[in-house]
Amino acid sequence: MGTFYVTTPIYYPNAEPHIGHAYTTIMADVIARWRRLCGDEVFFLTGTDEHGLKLQKTAEEKGLDPKTFVDRMAEVFKRYWRLLNISYDRFIRTTDEDHVETVKKALSKIYSRGLIYKGVYRGWYCTSCEAFYAPGEYIEEGGKKLCPTHRKPLELIEEETYFFKLSSFENYVKEQLSKDIVYPRFYAKEVLSKIERDGLRDISITRPKTRVYWGVEAPWDPNHTIYVWIDALLNYVSALGYDEDHERFNRFWNVVHHVIGKDILWFHTAVWFAVLAAIDLPPPRKVVVHAFITLKGLKIGKSAGNVVSIDYLVNRYGGADPVRYLLMRFSSLDKDVEFSVEQLDSAYNTELADIYGNLVRRVGVLAQKKLGGIVEATEIDRELEAKIRERVEKTRELLNAFKFSEALIMIFDVFREANAYLNKTEPWREEAPRRSLYNTLECVRIGTTLLQPFMPNTAERVAKALGFEIRSVEDLRMGAWSSYRVVEAPILFKKVRSGSAS
Repeated sequence: MGTFYVTTPIYYPNAEPHIGHAYTTIMADVIARWRRLCGDEVFFLTGTDEHGLKLQKTAEEKGLDPKTFVDRMAEVFKRYWRLLNISYDRFIRTTDEDHVETVKKALSKIYSRGLIYKGVYRGWYCTSCEAFYAPGEYIEEGGKKLCPTHRKPLELIEEETYFFKLSSFENYVKEQLSKDIVYPRFYAKEVLSKIERDGLRDISITRPKTRVYWGVEAPWDPNHTIYVWIDALLNYVSALGYDEDHERFNRFWNVVHHVIGKDILWFHTAVWFAVLAAIDLPPPRKVVVHAFITLKGLKIGKSAGNVVSIDYLVNRYGGADPVRYLLMRFSSLDKDVEFSVEQLDSAYNTELADIYGNLVRRVGVLAQKKLGGIVEATEIDRELEAKIRERVEKTRELLNAFKFSEALIMIFDVFREANAYLNKTEPWREEAPRRSLYNTLECVRIGTTLLQPFMPNTAERVAKALGFEIRSVEDLRMGAWSSYRVVEAPILFKKVRSGSAS
């Protein structure tokens, strides 16, 4: 058994999560569940990024102290992840005591090595991003400098700060970016081209406490707090017991996979690789980067004001599993995906209801009606077996390459083959069609097992109804299940009426 460590970004809890957050988190959850199915010991981390100016201001606007506000909002995020059946192993908060200690310990180590110095910073700042933008990075419209992500005016800030000698790590970062860490590969080339063009500049890593009091105090200067991005990135190591639980840390850090959106690529590569090197840690095994969900061409998000709520989708499609399926069915690592209710409705009705739901219903009814619900193993149809084996192998390759949409198409090819096989063998015409129904049930079992990382509740329901268990990838072969005890022929999905979106 191997080990596998997968993380989401930790999210700002200044408002409840929307489908942009769900998109990343479900993607990481699918990876975690797939690796468990493969027999790995998995550690899956998500959480909330609870310090910084943005949260400080939001709490003040609501008349609350920041800690009270983030305590409430962390519970909101946990509630939504329960709703979406996110199987995380730890929900980390940057206000957690062990995380705060890790930040102080790591930054003290970097400071002691002479990699942090005092200076004055003057630059254009976006509070929503918690980031400064240099000339050439921001957008200029109507004489105003705008954030390239949020299209909001930037604020000119000049203040005393401490800098991290990021420039000292330029050659190292370029070397790591030339390796097979960032996936898809072209994202690494984007970062490399930026470094080649602008160089790797030292970054401000503290804020004066007079402006940003809500943060981890700099261990060498109580008048400064640690920049929220540096604080947040260190959650990935604090969750493993950095400099405390060495055995656990070494087991999981070497296999860490960060799942992120493309807008935070710079921090998770150029900055993060350098910070890790400064505390004597290797870079992550993989940074899996996905493109955006957009609405009317803009990234879905609170700042753009085009949020689609998780509740809306869960209510529309009757539960978390269809939402998980649909978001992954149209997911893309390299291209932005335009949100379309019509497209989701079509996939829900034709794929989930017609192909999968109808197959489960048909085979369940036939097994109960023709064989009293008991379907014993019998001769395997070799032609069907060859088709299923090919699709299983392809699905495994696609899931290991984080190609979720393509993997789902391949899984549904298993169900399509099963439906075609039923139509070809016509078991309803036979008195005891054991061979036909056994072969069909094997297809359903194999396809449902592969679908489990995407639709865990549905997979469990189908397994119970048809009398099998979701086991491991080793059982993804025809003839591996000896006997089915069909107790129900469930109707899994009720069709939605397209055009009734609100």
